[in-house]
Amino acid sequence: MKNKFFLIGLCTFLFSFCTAPAQENKVDSPIVKVGLDVLVADEYTILQGKRVGLITNPTGGDYNFNSTVDIFFEHPAVELVALFGPEHGVRGSADAGSHIESYKDERTGLPVYSLYGKTRKPSNEMLEGIDVLVYDIQDIGVRSYTFISTLGLVMEAAAANNIEVVVLDRPNPLGGEKVEGNIVEEGYFSFVSQFPIPYVYGLTVGEVALMMNNEGWLKNGVKCKLTVVPMEGWKRNMSFKETGRRWVPTSPHIPFEHSAVMYPVTGILGELDANFIGIGYTMPFEVIGAEWIDPLAFAKALNSLELGGLLFRPMSFTPYYKAKKGTTLHGVQIYITDYEKAKLSEIQFYILQEHHKLYPEKDLFEMAPNRLSMFDKVCGSNFIRENFTKDYKFSDIKEYWYKDVDTFKTLSKKYYLYDE
Repeated sequence: MKNKFFLIGLCTFLFSFCTAPAQENKVDSPIVKVGLDVLVADEYTILQGKRVGLITNPTGGDYNFNSTVDIFFEHPAVELVALFGPEHGVRGSADAGSHIESYKDERTGLPVYSLYGKTRKPSNEMLEGIDVLVYDIQDIGVRSYTFISTLGLVMEAAAANNIEVVVLDRPNPLGGEKVEGNIVEEGYFSFVSQFPIPYVYGLTVGEVALMMNNEGWLKNGVKCKLTVVPMEGWKRNMSFKETGRRWVPTSPHIPFEHSAVMYPVTGILGELDANFIGIGYTMPFEVIGAEWIDPLAFAKALNSLELGGLLFRPMSFTPYYKAKKGTTLHGVQIYITDYEKAKLSEIQFYILQEHHKLYPEKDLFEMAPNRLSMFDKVCGSNFIRENFTKDYKFSDIKEYWYKDVDTFKTLSKKYYLYDE
C-alpha cells in the first residue's frame, strides 16, 4: 500500500514538475519595447480625440500577437475609422506583387483601402474624416522592400491633406550598423528604390521616416507633421533575436528572422530567376540552384574565395512552385558564420562571378532579357549590370557599390534615435 501511495505521489510530483515551467517561464514582456508598446503604456495620449487611419499588416501587433488593428479598435481611447494595407494586405493574405482591391475588414467592419492596387498613395477620398495616420509595420532594412515606399507615399498624401503621421518604430532585423550599396540614381527611382538611400541602409523605419521628411525627399519637397514613437531598449548592434521579440513573417518569403538577413544576400539576383535563389522551396533567399550546376564544384569555387563570415554547402533541392516546380536543382546553401564580417549584398555578385566561370554558356542576364530593367531598378542604377557583365568580376563594380556608404552614414546619423 505504501508503494502504491508512493507511486501516486511520485507521478503527481513529476506531472507538476513537467507542466509548471511552461507557465513559470512565460515571458510577459520582451527586452525591447516597440513603438506600439510605448504608445499603449502612454495610454494613447497622442491619439486621443482624433480620428485614426491605420496602415499596418500582420507584423503590426504586440508581443502576444494581438493585432494593432484589434488593439486600436477595441480600446475606447482610440477612434479607429479606416485601415490601409501595403503589399500583401492588412491581414497578410496576398502574395508578392499581387494587386489588392479595397474591401471591408470582416472583424471590425472598417473600410480597408489598398495601397497596392489601383493606387499606391492614399487618395483624398480615402483620407476624408481622418485626423492622424498611424504606421505600424515591421520592415527588414533593405531598400527594395516596398513598405518604406508605401510610408513615403502616405507621408506625401498626409502633407497634402494636413493630416498628422505617427510612426510606431520597430527593430531593423539587420541591425543599425550595416550600410551597403550605392544610392539610387536619377532615372532609376521606382517603388523598389523610391528614395536616395543605399540598398542596406542601417536605419529603423522611424529613422527613415524622419530622414525622408527632413531631407526633402518627399515629392516637391513637402513635409508632413511627423511624430515617431521610439522603441525602448533597442541598440544599433542588436540582432533581432537579442530583442527578445517573436518574429512574425513580414511577407510570404520572409517567414523567419534569418530570412530577413538572407534577403539582401540574394534578392537582387532573384530578379533574374526566382527559383535560382530558392523562391518556391522551403529556404527562400538562402540557397542557389539550377539544373546544370555541379554542387561540389560550385561550393568549392565559392569557398575558395574565403569571403569573411561565410560558408557554402553543396546541396540539391526541388521547388514546389514557380517556373521550375518539380525540377531538381543543384547548387549551394549559404551560411553566415560571422555576421559582423559578412558583407551581405556583395555575396550575390560573387555567386554570379563564380557561376560564369564554371558555366559561361548559362548567362543568367541573357536568359532573362525581360528582367534586366527590374534588376537595374533594384540596384538603383544600370552601371552595376553593364559594368559587371563586361568581365563578370565583382572587383569591377565594388568601388561603385560602396561609393556612397560613408557619406550616407554621416548624413543619417542626424536621425539616429538609438545609441550605436
